[in-house]
Amino acid sequence: MTQTSENVTWLTQEAYNQLKAELEYLSGPARVEIAKKIEAAREEGDLRENGGYHAAKEEQGKQELRVRQLTQLLESAKVGEAPADDGTVAPGMVVTVAFDGDESDTETFLLASREYASSDISTYSPQSPLGAGVNGKKVGEDAEYELPNGKTAMVKIIEAKPYQG
Repeated sequence: MTQTSENVTWLTQEAYNQLKAELEYLSGPARVEIAKKIEAAREEGDLRENGGYHAAKEEQGKQELRVRQLTQLLESAKVGEAPADDGTVAPGMVVTVAFDGDESDTETFLLASREYASSDISTYSPQSPLGAGVNGKKVGEDAEYELPNGKTAMVKIIEAKPYQG
């Protein structure tokens, strides 16, 4: 998944299909489920002191926010190919970096939007400090990025391979 300055999000076909399926579920069956929860809680009486009602309404709000996010994302999405396996870091790639050049202190992560996050691997957005620092670098190159405290850190790109899901 890649975001460009024109606010287009590039997705693999697999990612697009997953997000589309999630949107269809949240827009259909999940809405029916939450409406039933709210109705059941309403029937319990006084809404001011009804924890089940308030929890269901909060869940509904979060669900509707996710529907809007997915709708917006999919409207601006372009389905494309996975990034080239040429050793250049790009969104959609699994990247291994060594901190401060120490190849025993490494981290491997997926460079992608949070929408494409996986529980199998850490995900860094291309807009995050580390993501922006490594994006476009080649294996063997050093990348600099800013830490939350304002200082800068260096990493060396050890490996960059397209994400296989």
